[in-house]
Amino acid sequence: MELLMLMRLLVGLAGLIGACGVAAAAAASHAAESRNLAAIAAIALAHGPALLAIGLAGRSRPLALAGALLGLGTVLFCADLAMREFGGQALFPGAAPFGGGAMMLGWLAIAAAGLLSRPVGSK
Repeated sequence: MELLMLMRLLVGLAGLIGACGVAAAAAASHAAESRNLAAIAAIALAHGPALLAIGLAGRSRPLALAGALLGLGTVLFCADLAMREFGGQALFPGAAPFGGGAMMLGWLAIAAAGLLSRPVGSK
């Protein structure tokens, strides 16, 4: 996939994840016993802005990889918790741990991209 297209996709995904985070926070405020909704809200509202930042500022393949991992991980993790909350079953076996692992790898990829990137203007 072309780098610019992926960055645009990350910005769009950031908006969708952010909206889902707000919806989950609102729903959690009405469901006193729902730890899943609170977790969905926290994860979505933390990772949505990160995806937005990567999508707007990212101009490298390492950051694109980080964004893809964060986006995939966030969607899988939150979708699995939502399925458990509203459907009573998992999205698929291991979806939440896989999503959580992808998010962790995404954050590590951000760290690596920052530490290993060349300063602007250097050759």
